[in-house]
Amino acid sequence: MAYWNWEDSYNIGIEDIDNQHKKIVEYINELHEAIILNDKNIVKNTLFHITDYIVSHFSFEEKLMEEADYPQFMHHKNIHETFVSNIGRYKIAFNEGHDIAGQLMAELQIWLTHHILHEDRAYKECVQKMLSGKSENKKSSLFEKFFGSSTRQ
Repeated sequence: MAYWNWEDSYNIGIEDIDNQHKKIVEYINELHEAIILNDKNIVKNTLFHITDYIVSHFSFEEKLMEEADYPQFMHHKNIHETFVSNIGRYKIAFNEGHDIAGQLMAELQIWLTHHILHEDRAYKECVQKMLSGKSENKKSSLFEKFFGSSTRQ
């Protein structure tokens, strides 16, 4: 059984973004498993994958906001940059031998729910309006640019 389950109340209504957020929840569950098993290799792998995934996710969100001319784009981008910097500090601490799994897991949970419920919902209408004018091929092409496959997660 998963430690943390996705709730429909977290959906912002943009399917690709919602699915990407669900993937981050999977990483949170991996960290929980690592804590239970006391397995530093799981922590290391999850930290590597989540760092890469979050950067791709943020780039994808930012591209959508930019194309939609979202007025708070730079503010949102700055929030992303700060969070990526925080994750970088976890990588440094882990490489120095610190046990970061619990703290990282908690920060991801708090950040994800706050970010979804406040920051991401703020751009929802603007991005949805822009996406409504795009064909499925153009949407898939944008997704492939950031995630390397046409299979949406």
